[in-house]
Amino acid sequence: MLQRSGKIQNLREQVKFVLVPAIWEEIPQTGKRGKPIKPKRKCVQRELAYWADFVYEKDGQTIVEDAKGYKGGATYRIFVNKKKLMLEKYGIEVREV
Repeated sequence: MLQRSGKIQNLREQVKFVLVPAIWEEIPQTGKRGKPIKPKRKCVQRELAYWADFVYEKDGQTIVEDAKGYKGGATYRIFVNKKKLMLEKYGIEVREV
């Protein structure tokens, strides 16, 4: 309703933000007769990503909102850390609704 009324723009759901990229290792390969060929890549560490519930623009500013029903437990603590990384990397403060 807010987008239709023009109060917000560019509303998106489940937007991925990469906080820490994956770390890859190249493994040398040899072909026939011992000739080097294109190396294979192996993922050593997976990326760390945050999936925002809602992202939109209001008054020229990007707003990220996350719906939280329960503020306790390990899952919430992980969210708090990702929220800090969002502010550090992207300069975006995640709003909890």
